[in-house]
Amino acid sequence: MVRYAAIPDEPVADAGPDGPKMWSRNVVAFYETDPEIIAAVLPKPLEPTEPHVRINIAQVDMESGPLSAGTFSVKCRHGDVHGCYDLLMIMSTEAAVLGGRETFGEPKKIGEASLRHENGEVVGIMSRKGVDIVEIRGQVAETLEPEPMSERFAFYYKFLLDPAGGRFDGDPSLVHVRRTQENRLQERVEGEIILRESPFDPVVDLPVRSVVSITYTESNQTQTGEIVGTVPADWVWPYRHQRYDGLIARLQPA
Repeated sequence: MVRYAAIPDEPVADAGPDGPKMWSRNVVAFYETDPEIIAAVLPKPLEPTEPHVRINIAQVDMESGPLSAGTFSVKCRHGDVHGCYDLLMIMSTEAAVLGGRETFGEPKKIGEASLRHENGEVVGIMSRKGVDIVEIRGQVAETLEPEPMSERFAFYYKFLLDPAGGRFDGDPSLVHVRRTQENRLQERVEGEIILRESPFDPVVDLPVRSVVSITYTESNQTQTGEIVGTVPADWVWPYRHQRYDGLIARLQPA
């Protein structure tokens, strides 16, 4: 057998609504920052809504092994659809990075995340390149009634750089990702959000003005995506550094 040779398509597995659920542990925090900063990080046609940053730190026990993940995003809208635009997504495995970047256009990078829930204390940390860039720390204040099935949207630009340099190889696709979430445990946490300086992940440029909410959940989540159209390349080109360590590291303050 030649393993690099062509192979037939495999059937797509569909667990359906009654299939096995994959539960994750999550701490989700929202905080308020400066409205002008939210506006500055959004490529057109996305528009700001509330000046809120959303952070999600998760631990997932997958069939292929444990996965840790973290997301740092800002609230926005595309037309009438409200959601979030992710500035940073870190994943602990290469498979999770490649699947998200190549399929959905998610800005995923290899990194580490940890989540601890012990004796009423909750600590979530996102780390990359030796820096704990985001830390959420607090105490469980109350157990909440788990919310019914909810949905939320995220927006991504799917593009590739032209091998000739200086441009994309075509107009970026604008992707809507719809996520559903079912909670079996939900707790309100009173705590703080700490951001630390990193030349590769400048989350500190979105300062914490006030904590809106921190929640710990055990949840089952699903994700589907759809390309809703393309946008002119020059709308996204000035923001391409958001995805690449080498480009963003050049922007360090003097």
